[in-house]
Amino acid sequence: MKPIRFAAIGECMLEVQANGFGPAVFSYGGDTFNTAVYLRRCSKAKDIEVSYATGLGTDQLSQSLFKEWQDLGLKLDDLEYIEGRLPGMYLIETDSRGERTFHFWRENSAARSYFHAPETALEKHADNFDCLYFSGITLAILDAPSRQRLFAFLKLTKSNGCRVVFDNNFRPKLWPDRKLAQSVYLEAFACCHTAMITLDDHQAVFECASLDDALVHAQSLAIPEVVIKRGVDPTLVRQEHTTEWLNVPTQVVQQVIDTTAAGDSFAAAYLSRRLCGSNAESAASFGNALAAKVIQHRGALIPLAAMKDLISSQTY
Repeated sequence: MKPIRFAAIGECMLEVQANGFGPAVFSYGGDTFNTAVYLRRCSKAKDIEVSYATGLGTDQLSQSLFKEWQDLGLKLDDLEYIEGRLPGMYLIETDSRGERTFHFWRENSAARSYFHAPETALEKHADNFDCLYFSGITLAILDAPSRQRLFAFLKLTKSNGCRVVFDNNFRPKLWPDRKLAQSVYLEAFACCHTAMITLDDHQAVFECASLDDALVHAQSLAIPEVVIKRGVDPTLVRQEHTTEWLNVPTQVVQQVIDTTAAGDSFAAAYLSRRLCGSNAESAASFGNALAAKVIQHRGALIPLAAMKDLISSQTY
């Protein structure tokens, strides 16, 4: 039996942690990339084949990232290598109180130019995928023609039976104005099968007066399957072919260390179950369990050992 073929589309950036000209620590991460890595960890290779689609340069840093991603078990057949472009980068500075400041350099990143190729690797492999995953950040970094290329590709694959999943991650600074973001998000919702909605982000995108108004708006979307994440409040799920909303409790965490990648890991755990046949309620419960693990550790990608108890006991 062939494995389920999954691809996440987006940007993985270089991360530098430093203060002034002191010692620097290098890493990497990005929302869709984090989801791809967690999905790879949560699934057996024979069950789900996880690919990452983005742009890289032809420089040494890009080559180093390629090797790192290979070592994580990701398939990289859908990368585009763009001459003269570099990976995006962000710098984290931490002050004496532990407060973090982020500085970004991504205007000319290779990922932004992914769809400038006459035909991308992703488009060449259009018939290969069972599930495609993209986010609001994926859309924000692309120019208008690239977004339309992506939407056309997603609509084509969805019409051929591929599960298209949109995560509404929203970064206001990446959008020139809110009206454009609203228009693009509505187009994304229209071409997806499953929407992963963080309620705070939905409220921000659509300028809802309250979280209650945002919830009403999100629940009215005409999408086959919708997952609404609400922080510590129960996750709301409406599975395809039903009208019933299910409340899936989150897990109590005594000490939250870092909420980075909580949503990314939830999405990975959820999809690892749904793609292998579990119902949405069970999938959301597993998603909440992994997210609870992740927020008890610092950094987007927690040590594999920290989640071993979850993934070793999982059943589909």
